[in-house]
Amino acid sequence: MTFSLAARCPDTGMFGIGIATSSIAVGNRCPWARAGAGAVLTQHRTDIRLGPIGLDHLSKGLNARQTVDALVKGSEFPDLRQIGVIDREGHTAFYCGPKIKSINVGYEGKNCVSVGNAIANADVPRGMVEAYEKATAEKRPFAERLLAAVDGGLAAGGETKPIMAAALLIVGAHSWPVVDLRVDWQKEPEKALRALWRQYEPQLDMFVTQVLRPHELETAP
Repeated sequence: MTFSLAARCPDTGMFGIGIATSSIAVGNRCPWARAGAGAVLTQHRTDIRLGPIGLDHLSKGLNARQTVDALVKGSEFPDLRQIGVIDREGHTAFYCGPKIKSINVGYEGKNCVSVGNAIANADVPRGMVEAYEKATAEKRPFAERLLAAVDGGLAAGGETKPIMAAALLIVGAHSWPVVDLRVDWQKEPEKALRALWRQYEPQLDMFVTQVLRPHELETAP
């Protein structure tokens, strides 16, 4: 019941994920990213454990294909899992378990990969990739490209049910996410997520500065 896209920005080295679903708490369960390593999507009968394990594989130098293969091999119920991975070089791979009964598919683009299940049609992941690549060609900010991918997935058909949760996750040069925004259990969460980003964007640099150089800020929350 989820469609998502993971990407690497070749200019900044950032990794990010845009994701939406008809279920609750998608931002807590499905998107995983680590600075300097890569990003992992784990969904459909979601095994949250695959996210950190996949990031550990990427951190040890496994590429995207090797990481997906290792996650499938190590999974207790691989036939029901869906996985997408992008590594530090921008290489991608995905896996769709053969026992997933709904429409499920993955699609790879340049420095990005999308996977979806319980989607309205098989073109949804491609719609996400094409929207992301179009926004990249327009030189839009990384977060805006990921949000555009979510919009592209919806425009291509979205899920079989109305989406009720969406999330935006970005890691950069630091050990913590620079963006981790989530909308849960409300109609049109993609619009609320974009509104959250607009509120958060002007403060992003300040939140990094207060960690590394707090003396530079006269006041900070």
